Amino acid sequence: MSTVSVAAPAAVPLPGRRPHALRWAVRIGSLAGALLLWQWLTAADVTLWVRFDRLPTPVAVAGELARAVRDPVYYQDIAQSLVRILTGFTLAAVAGVAAGIAVARSWLLSDVLQPLFEVMRPIPAIALVPVAILLFPRNEEGIVFITFTAAFFPILVSTRHAVRALPTVWEDAVRTMGGGRWRVLSSVVLPGALPGVFGGLSVGMGVSWICVISAEMISGDFGVGYRTWHAYTIVDYPAVLVGMVTIGVLGWGTAAAVELLGRRVTHWLPARRTGGHR
Repeated sequence: MSTVSVAAPAAVPLPGRRPHALRWAVRIGSLAGALLLWQWLTAADVTLWVRFDRLPTPVAVAGELARAVRDPVYYQDIAQSLVRILTGFTLAAVAGVAAGIAVARSWLLSDVLQPLFEVMRPIPAIALVPVAILLFPRNEEGIVFITFTAAFFPILVSTRHAVRALPTVWEDAVRTMGGGRWRVLSSVVLPGALPGVFGGLSVGMGVSWICVISAEMISGDFGVGYRTWHAYTIVDYPAVLVGMVTIGVLGWGTAAAVELLGRRVTHWLPARRTGGHR
């Protein structure tokens, strides 16, 4: 009997997938193109409906950045802002996830706490600066409080919606096999809500940076926000742009860390295994 050999089919790339090197080249090219456009607009003193003649050039900002990275104060400001953001965000993550699960799982807690949350949620966290000054003896605690408040509500809302969206059949299956309340919480509620929770964490991190920088500008004594505002008051515009770039890099790094943790924790999701965008 003759044996027929069948060649294995060639691997077909998944739709939407691009080589990793190509994607990084596109990203770097995007940043380089933006810098070149910025350089041209400022060097040519373009004054259409937006005035670029007063904006520092990328070369001037790069020179100021080179000076800043040699100054220990630059790293002290970064460290202080990171301590504030991580303290407030961590407290908000714990409290927001716990409160979101509580109001989603208990009608009594929902009736007691939900009206308070809905009244407070539309208030911008930065508007609480006067309250923070009255409540806390030092600016440090007040800034952490503002950061906490900014991150708390996005995390709370995302967690609440994620828990309420879980199929009831999952909980029924665990209870049918003899699982109690804590078993349902650990085996169904927490794993099932994780994608929504990390969505809220990502949003909360971005909002936290906005508010911590604003709070540092208003009432801080040091930090990246304070240093950026101080540079503006003395008309040092290259230093202002250095502060903005620093804030952007720090915000991107912390948000990327949250998303990376989310991908690691929710690696079992089908979208993570089939080549979702990264």
